[in-house]
Amino acid sequence: MGKLDAGDIAPGFTLPDQVGKPVSLADFAGKQVVVYFYPRDDTPGCTKEACQFNDNLAAFKKAKVPVLGISADTAAKHQKFREKYGLKFPLLTDADHEVGEAYGAWGEKTMYGKKMIGVIRSTFLVAADGTIDRAWYHVKADGHAAKVLEELQN
Repeated sequence: MGKLDAGDIAPGFTLPDQVGKPVSLADFAGKQVVVYFYPRDDTPGCTKEACQFNDNLAAFKKAKVPVLGISADTAAKHQKFREKYGLKFPLLTDADHEVGEAYGAWGEKTMYGKKMIGVIRSTFLVAADGTIDRAWYHVKADGHAAKVLEELQN
């Protein structure tokens, strides 16, 4: 599937979190929610991005906007990652990349000059009505959480 734009319906999903509990986009109906896709737990860019979302979590909570991180990693890996860095938001497992594909966050990307298929680091601000409020593709991990927060506060 192609990229999502503001106004598009956010694709629904139900994915297991770090303890295997199912989390659905529908659980957040009537609220804004940040959904971000990242390549892998405990890698340099992904760690920086997750820690910065975590560092800004109080501000996201104040804005009443939960944060959900999604990768293909297993629940066990997510648990280790959360414990290692003290992450306080859910990490969901998209093992078959189905949700990533629906959001346009899975596909061809260039890494170190080579074309490959994988997670395209992407973030979505889903509006209370279930539409995409804002979509960011090919984001730079460092400083991204602050940009999302800035967008929320405007």
